[in-house]
Amino acid sequence: MCDCIVALAPATSRGATLFWKNSDRPSQETQLLRWVPPRTETNTVCTHIAIHAHRNETIGVLASQPTWMWGVEMGVNEAKVAIGNERIFTTLDPRDFPKALTGMDLVRLGLERAETAEAAVELLIQLIERYGQGGTGLEVSNSPYWSSFLVADPNQAWVLETSGRLWATERVDERRAISNRTTIASFDADHRHPRQRTEHSVDPRWNASKSVLADTPLTTARLLEHAKSHEGVDGYSVCMHVDASNEPNPLHHQSTTASMIAELPANGDATVWFAPGSPCRSTFTEHSVAPLTE
Repeated sequence: MCDCIVALAPATSRGATLFWKNSDRPSQETQLLRWVPPRTETNTVCTHIAIHAHRNETIGVLASQPTWMWGVEMGVNEAKVAIGNERIFTTLDPRDFPKALTGMDLVRLGLERAETAEAAVELLIQLIERYGQGGTGLEVSNSPYWSSFLVADPNQAWVLETSGRLWATERVDERRAISNRTTIASFDADHRHPRQRTEHSVDPRWNASKSVLADTPLTTARLLEHAKSHEGVDGYSVCMHVDASNEPNPLHHQSTTASMIAELPANGDATVWFAPGSPCRSTFTEHSVAPLTE
């Protein structure tokens, strides 16, 4: 379970794109902030498969990475592109598909190979159509899933939702929130899993994020407050603290294991605030992401 927000410059207090994600994963899983420097490669070994690189020279990325996987949960690159993904459920069962790219692999591939949000979305679509999605997204169990993505830069933002190799996109008009469900109206109508109880575990969090976006201009301070919020139903809150007492295996218990806020200005460096673990119990540290050099 995760939540993402983006607000473009007209809707923010400092006139810069703001991006946020709380990453919810198994509570025993470690997630670290990592700088991935630029490199040259012709083939990329992802979490489950190797692919041919679309771009031999990669872009430097500051990203939050679960230690067991190649992919990342969210990040910002030197070109000031930010990407985060969400686990979503559709009418297609991902357990029926072979190992391929995970949502986290796609986040990292987009960050390492795209200099605008639009280019990142186009690349993700190409990769999904060519290689597909598949393979577990969790270390502790065989749990493959599809992803939705929020992709942003200083000028634009996009939502990309997927079901296997199927996809839909929506350009963001100033502000947008996504969560663990299909949110593009036409894609939701055709592909949402009919038994997913979104009104219980998803919609309260998604509505809380939309309420934050309704109160503009948005500030980083408001996003920091939202990241720590326990607004939700029965523990399924923005800062996730689901009661694990009834879990047969506590390793499967989901909680917020990292939080990231990014400010993407048109001029100057991107800034990232990052908290490991539950944001309500952690300290956010500030990091600068230098722009690309000529």
